Amino acid sequence: MLKDGLGILILVHIQYFLLMEEKYSIMEYHHDHKSIKNIKVAFMLNFTFTIVEIIGGLLTNSMAILSDALHDFGDSISLGIAWYLENFSRKKPDQRYTYGYARFSLLAALINSLVLVGGSILILSRAIPRIISPEGTNAKGMFLLSILGIIMNGIAVLRLKQGTSLNEKVVSWHLLEDVLGWSAIFVVSIVLMFKDIPILDPILSVLITLFILYNVIKNLKDIFKVFLEGVPIDISIEYIENEISQNIDAISVHHTHIWTLDGEINLMSTHVVVKDDISHKQIIKLKQDIREQMEQNNIQHVTIEIEFESEGCPDRICYKVD
Repeated sequence: MLKDGLGILILVHIQYFLLMEEKYSIMEYHHDHKSIKNIKVAFMLNFTFTIVEIIGGLLTNSMAILSDALHDFGDSISLGIAWYLENFSRKKPDQRYTYGYARFSLLAALINSLVLVGGSILILSRAIPRIISPEGTNAKGMFLLSILGIIMNGIAVLRLKQGTSLNEKVVSWHLLEDVLGWSAIFVVSIVLMFKDIPILDPILSVLITLFILYNVIKNLKDIFKVFLEGVPIDISIEYIENEISQNIDAISVHHTHIWTLDGEINLMSTHVVVKDDISHKQIIKLKQDIREQMEQNNIQHVTIEIEFESEGCPDRICYKVD
């Protein structure tokens, strides 16, 4: 009976995914909407599979599966928010948000991560007592669900692996963790089918949860760095200032600030000191050259303050010291 029930769940889930995939394959999307499409499909897939997991976890009495089901439920909520905010982030700048709405995509990544932290703590509180007092599980049911979990989450990862936004990367990483978690459940279920070691299930649950928690905290560190307007990890202010000074007709560069809106769109403001006798056309050319250089360094928006040699700089040293 249990085996038949799980089989029906698996067939229904696969059929749903195939219908959904067919629906989206015939639709045309602009390149800018690719990430929205990917997150939307991942949400639909993750949500329906979460329902399968909850039912399957209860039927098999597997703490590892139920822990992953709660994790996936958190993912589903986060994916739904990510889907909405990713679409919202495409709005153009206006009087309320002069830099545009790109950071709403990052907000989705933050919510996603915080939900996973809460879910991980809850799972640990449930799984640790099971280590002390192990309960039996249905190994065959775990085996069937693990196969479905690997296939479905694997498909979702393939959809999102080409994503460039931090939002997509966070979602993709969590789905990849699901693939790893289900792979572990697959191995343990095979062991349990041949030998009764019920403690393996809660131990596996704790290990999966700790692995997820570790990587979510790493993601949160990157997210908070963007919110706190830290310099993007792949950009060096010293290198940027040296490049401008060496390749542009300028005396020095200072007060350079570089930050990112969402992990993709980088912005910069800088002060460039020039000679007093520089012409208007030369200033225009200098600004154009700097912007072209910055585009090559993945900086899309540049604000340049021109200062003349005779102005001085009372608040700090403006000139390079050899």
